[in-house]
Amino acid sequence: MAITTNGKGSAAGGTPRCIALVGPFGSGKTSLLEALLARTDKIARQGTVGDGNTVGDASPEARAHGMSVELNIADTEYLGDRFVFVDCPGSVEFLSEMDGALSGVDMAVVVAEDDERKVPALQLILKTLEARAIPRVLFLNKIDKSTRRVRDVLNVLQPASAVPLVLRQIPIWEGSQATGFIDLALERAHVYHEKEESTQIDMSDEDLKREHEARFTMLEHLADHDDDLMEALLEDIAPDRDRVFADLVNEMQDGLICPVFFGSADHGNGVGKLLKALRHEVPGVDLLSRRNLGNGSRQVLQVIKTLHTQHGGKLSIARVLDGQVSDGDSLFVNGGEEVKVSGLFTVFGQQATKIATAGKGDLVALGRLDEVQTGDLLGFEGGEISSLYEAEKRPPVLATAIAAAQRKDEVRLSTALAKLVEEDRSLTVSQNQTTAETLLAGQGEMHLRVAQERLSGKYGLDVAAHTAHVPYAETIRSGTKVRGRHKKQSGGHGQFGDVVLEIAPLPRGEGIQFSDTITGGVVPKQYIPSVRDGVLDALRNGPLGFPVVDISICLKDGSYHSVDSSDQAFKMAGILAIREGLPDCKPVLLEPVHKVTVACPSDATAKVNAIVSARRGQLLGFDARPDWPGWDEVQALMPEAEISDLIIELRSATAGVASYTSEFDHMAELSGKAAELALQRSGKQQAA
Repeated sequence: MAITTNGKGSAAGGTPRCIALVGPFGSGKTSLLEALLARTDKIARQGTVGDGNTVGDASPEARAHGMSVELNIADTEYLGDRFVFVDCPGSVEFLSEMDGALSGVDMAVVVAEDDERKVPALQLILKTLEARAIPRVLFLNKIDKSTRRVRDVLNVLQPASAVPLVLRQIPIWEGSQATGFIDLALERAHVYHEKEESTQIDMSDEDLKREHEARFTMLEHLADHDDDLMEALLEDIAPDRDRVFADLVNEMQDGLICPVFFGSADHGNGVGKLLKALRHEVPGVDLLSRRNLGNGSRQVLQVIKTLHTQHGGKLSIARVLDGQVSDGDSLFVNGGEEVKVSGLFTVFGQQATKIATAGKGDLVALGRLDEVQTGDLLGFEGGEISSLYEAEKRPPVLATAIAAAQRKDEVRLSTALAKLVEEDRSLTVSQNQTTAETLLAGQGEMHLRVAQERLSGKYGLDVAAHTAHVPYAETIRSGTKVRGRHKKQSGGHGQFGDVVLEIAPLPRGEGIQFSDTITGGVVPKQYIPSVRDGVLDALRNGPLGFPVVDISICLKDGSYHSVDSSDQAFKMAGILAIREGLPDCKPVLLEPVHKVTVACPSDATAKVNAIVSARRGQLLGFDARPDWPGWDEVQALMPEAEISDLIIELRSATAGVASYTSEFDHMAELSGKAAELALQRSGKQQAA
């Protein structure tokens, strides 16, 4: 979010409700936000993603790729009530943005469409909402493009939800076109008007029949959790309308059902009905406070996002769960360290407007809280405070080696990377000591591309990126005994060191062992550590060009000169002995092998197995993913060299939803053609 700050504003108008817009990539969340803002007269004209004139997705990266890559925040008013909408990216690569936002929202509107290919992606999102007990409704978008009955669409989408998807409306059809809807709770029919409020009409006999059938199905779902309503249905007694509304609200807020609305965000259809439902059914901030903190009044703010602006410094986006915060106030981070607010803002799209105070329910940006991180709780008093739920960090699935194109920018790059990681918790930066590379890891190809674009556009850095090198090693298959002698005479004191080393292989994973069996002082004790240092130095770069491991070195014999011997001479003798002896020990390349667990939809398991096998993977088996109906977990051992871009092929085979975790398992010998290719890729030359 390229937030810019400007003049003063105010935060008047009652306690706002905060609503997340979530859903699979391309489902129309940003378009729905635009329609909501236009319908409530917050903006004069509804923009489109294609035209690049929406309130959301206004950052250079979002505009360039035509997709949400970060949170978009906008507030509005409707019939005297205040709402703050948080539009979350739908791509699996940017779902960590949603993870942070859910800590500060009262409810979620799940935007979906009639596309069974996106059901696994919908399930990813609904699973997160269910785990975090976020009340939710589903908005079935693009009804104007659907070719199936809404009930048939729900049958396709239902496997993604652990609770029933309950229709709140049915469409009025003219041919294959949805021209309006029937409200099943109010039992009223409405006809759509392009980007305007719908108007009520009388129902035809056919529509009345459809309405009675659909309403009874809705009531049956509600009666599953209401014995009195079940009794009324069994006795064919018309239930009280207020009771029906109360059940709809309570069961939605308790996470027992997911009500379903529909419409077309592009045309503004169904938006008014959604707004009315939100006005009456979104729980207040007190429920969020209990969900995050448990019972008891807590005057705290929940930080949902961290931003680094180009000119305004660091901003912490936070929801006020209780109390009132003002510019200049002192707050306590998680009940501990005291910090002072330096600037208080409301956020609308890319614009931050300064305000003096913010109250309960407000979503605000707090300036220059350097010690504060996403997920922190900011208290008005010191003392222990903790959230009941902490979002798990999504493990990275793709990494790239990154460096400043010019050496003078190395410090700036390090600072910029730290800011990127602070803004986006699903990015990680690490140092590979073996390959001497800085690794930037994230959730996929687009995720890393956007991160690099921010380094260039936001921080003005020219960076070079390439595929990370594999930390190969080498070992030996046989042993030898070798003498290393360093002798140099150049006038005055010379240099003399003489050692005999016995080199032998060790079992895999044993590392490097150095010992000595010196007797009689043939190598004085004070020089033995220098021999060891020389050996270790030489083992950093073996005959194949990689660090040598799983090897035993024993200092057996040697000689010295009373005048010319020195620590440096014996260190050089150790180096020479190792360099001369290793080529005779049948050196062999070792590659790191990881244990990999791939999570994928069950209908793609066969494809995933084939991908793993084609990448030299050893399949260990697969099983149903626990608590994930319709998903499997495939386990395998795979060489690290084959994992580097694995996620790209997995996502291609699974409509973009597969993920994996991996951990180092062991080093394995690599020989033949595979070893030759590894050496070529690494720029190393096979030892003679």
